[in-house]
Amino acid sequence: MSPNGSDLPHRPPGVGGTPMSRRPMRRKLQQALAAGLVLATATGCTSKDFPRLGMPTPVTDEAPRILSLWQGSWAAALAVGVLVWGLIVWSIVFHRRSRTKVDVPPQTRYNMPIEALYTVAPIIIVAVLFYFTARDETKLLATTKKPAHVVNVVGFQWSWGFNYIEDVDGKASTSSTGAKELSAIPDRMTESFPKGADGVYTVGTPGERNPQNGNPGPTLWLPKGEKVQFILTSRDVIHSFWVVPFLMKQDVIPGHVNRFEVTPNKEGTFMGKCAELCGVDHSRMLFNVKVVSPERYQKHLEDLAKKGQTGYIPSGTPTTGDAKNAETNNP
Repeated sequence: MSPNGSDLPHRPPGVGGTPMSRRPMRRKLQQALAAGLVLATATGCTSKDFPRLGMPTPVTDEAPRILSLWQGSWAAALAVGVLVWGLIVWSIVFHRRSRTKVDVPPQTRYNMPIEALYTVAPIIIVAVLFYFTARDETKLLATTKKPAHVVNVVGFQWSWGFNYIEDVDGKASTSSTGAKELSAIPDRMTESFPKGADGVYTVGTPGERNPQNGNPGPTLWLPKGEKVQFILTSRDVIHSFWVVPFLMKQDVIPGHVNRFEVTPNKEGTFMGKCAELCGVDHSRMLFNVKVVSPERYQKHLEDLAKKGQTGYIPSGTPTTGDAKNAETNNP
């Protein structure tokens, strides 16, 4: 054996403390960045779609308010994320062991300014989000006494029915708003019914298809540019009425009636679905919303009347006074 040990077997790089080449790590980093770039650019979104952050194009006068709240929430989340990521990176870079050469860094029991910051800042963030959410919810759920149109949306396993509470024949003497089929709707909501409403209806099945686009489910017709009030009732379990590009949905609850209003501003046929897990065939509770001109909407109502689809289908479970869904304790 040589005095300096030069004839001893040498260990390969990276074993026993010998530095390993950084090239494989750099190559992996480049591959990860390339994969991230592909994921970011291969979603099919255009520059016009990006500001909506995954939301569809709004098609009602009320939907931009929802979109604005969505974008504001994303902006707040991104600001918090950037702050947190920045602090993490700062800690990694400036407090790494190789830089300080200290095995055990100084131990601090508490830091009042920092503790006050991470207590007060979340409270402010939540309070601001609460304010804007409450403000927009109040606007979105406000209803008018006499909307242009009233539609009773009836959810049932496993499809949808639509009672058009309209004066189809133009005669005030033919009103049927007191029909027993609408008994589930409380009196305070029937005040919005138009005078002389005789009504027509559409009821669907899961296997039904829209004749224009082949999409499954029944089709709800609405007039463009006119306010529509939806009164939501259920016959069995909790459903949720969701027209995707309306950006608005609400639960359809047995024994409790919800309502909201929209003004469609774009013609076309749009997708609707149940957004509440309501049973084994929940995924089949689909429907379509067809927005047309007011003249064509009126013609559709007249066509339903000619087909014999006059009156209303049963709307659902009756409510039990102001204390909805309250149980009575009998002695």
